Amino acid sequence: MDLKELKTLYLPRKCGVKERLKAFKALGEVEQQKEFVFCLLTPQSNAQRCWEAVEQIFKTKNFEENHLSKILKSKSRFHNNKAKYVSEGLREWNKIRPNLKNEDIITLRNWLADNVKGYGLKEASHFLRNIGKSDNKIAILDRHILKNMKEARKIREVEIKGKKDYLEKEKKYIEFANSLKIPADELDLLLWSKENGQIFK
Repeated sequence: MDLKELKTLYLPRKCGVKERLKAFKALGEVEQQKEFVFCLLTPQSNAQRCWEAVEQIFKTKNFEENHLSKILKSKSRFHNNKAKYVSEGLREWNKIRPNLKNEDIITLRNWLADNVKGYGLKEASHFLRNIGKSDNKIAILDRHILKNMKEARKIREVEIKGKKDYLEKEKKYIEFANSLKIPADELDLLLWSKENGQIFK
């Protein structure tokens, strides 16, 4: 990847990326719940189809596991497991939500990864970014990020081998963003749009 080309790509998308991040910060509680569910659904699945599932789930307002499984069957991989995670996560929402006030982003992200079934470091980071709380301090090490980091020769391999490896690659990603003078949260959306053609989530 040509870093000059990446900076050139950033300029026309900068306003759209910033507007997207601004919108995340303004979400109300129900919209935050939707993002919470969305980030449970996205692993190894198409993001747009997962969002369609989220909208359908909240339209029906039926959060029972069997009902969710039927919706997710055509929208997200591992639909039975994810239906269980979503049902349980929404039941626990009133316990999860107060913790979102924690301004120590790293501690909050790690707490979510440890306490929400279906979340790891990546999913917890994704959720916090999507509700405007990541503050450029954490990274969503999805395949598009890892692929571009490898192309930029910032990492040698795209596989994540456990928590320690995730945190090491996360540090390199944030350093990479700083070297480009593009905030880490903005770089994520930029790289996603580079791979998929639109600024999404």
